[in-house]
Amino acid sequence: MIHFMRSATIAPGKIGDAIAFANGISKYIKDTYGTAVEVLMPIGGNPSRIAWHASYDSLAQWQDLADQSLRDPAYMEMVAKNSATFLPGSVHDEIWRTL
Repeated sequence: MIHFMRSATIAPGKIGDAIAFANGISKYIKDTYGTAVEVLMPIGGNPSRIAWHASYDSLAQWQDLADQSLRDPAYMEMVAKNSATFLPGSVHDEIWRTL
């Protein structure tokens, strides 16, 4: 099993916008691609972060969805419209595997 997590730091005063965007993009991915994406916020550490987590059967399955989303004009528009919600350069991706 492959686990993908993307996190980003929320810009000051944008927590409400970030939560709305995170839930909206998660719903879009579920509705469009059939992949469940969890929205997470930290309990400790920097509270101005948000993350998305999804699990895949294989790395190839993750790559397929990643490639499709980058070619998806509606997805890319949603991301572009909300870019000011997050601090530039703060997006961090991790890919983990179940042992």
